[in-house]
Amino acid sequence: MSQHVSPEAPGSSSARHEEASRSSSAAGELDGIVVAVFGAGSRADSLSNGQAAAMTFARAGAGVACIDVDGHAADVVTQQIIGEGGTALSVQADVTSEDDVVRAYSAIAAEWEPPLAVHNNVGVTIPGEIVDLDRAGWDKGMALNATSCYLTIRHALPHMLARGKGSIVNVSSLASIRDTGYVYPVYNASKAAVNQLTISLALTYAKRGIRANAILPGLIDTPIGRQARGPEVDLDKELAARHAASPTGQMGTPWDVANAALFLMSDRAAYVNGVLLPIDGGLSARCI
Repeated sequence: MSQHVSPEAPGSSSARHEEASRSSSAAGELDGIVVAVFGAGSRADSLSNGQAAAMTFARAGAGVACIDVDGHAADVVTQQIIGEGGTALSVQADVTSEDDVVRAYSAIAAEWEPPLAVHNNVGVTIPGEIVDLDRAGWDKGMALNATSCYLTIRHALPHMLARGKGSIVNVSSLASIRDTGYVYPVYNASKAAVNQLTISLALTYAKRGIRANAILPGLIDTPIGRQARGPEVDLDKELAARHAASPTGQMGTPWDVANAALFLMSDRAAYVNGVLLPIDGGLSARCI
């Protein structure tokens, strides 16, 4: 599973090629490691955080299980990795279903071995004030954003504990610690739950060789961020406003999130545990 890839990146824009080439500079850091990436699928015509993470881990030498509720989306990323000479496996699974999570791990173990690294990237934003958010919306947000992490980690931990090592990287959000200007209380609450779950795991299992860290992306240019928030929303103006809101004047890219995840997952971060790492261009440091 230590196949390496070329520095060429998928996608049509030169900017994406440039960003992707940065993520290939750590080839070999994850040699021989099996990584389960939940939410790895490619969406629409823009790069997702999960896709960037899966490709970055593969470029670092990992065998990457690309897991997504959309089997075709998982296949697309898997074939991109294989096309670059990497090692990947496509698995369709709903992370809110415990049976699906167990089946996903069984499929990985049957092909390779149980993963020693888990990357939780699944998330959904559900807008609306709390008085307008019905119970079904609340339950959906908590299930996809928080309960999914519980399930994927719960069924990965026995194998990590048996081996005496493991790394968990959860994708949370800046919205878990700051008001971002959007009204989505279940997203705020569920991502805050991911933070505290990460800290609990980190401290519970630190002496047993397992690390857990979370990434808190700020304004990142992803398919979710490009979704208009209603028929009255001008997407170009929305994206321009998001760029302007960043201290750098530009949103980050999924490669920024992926490179942080690679560091946290690798041995370079061997003494990094229980960290909630903002990837936000400094946005979380602002007081207004």
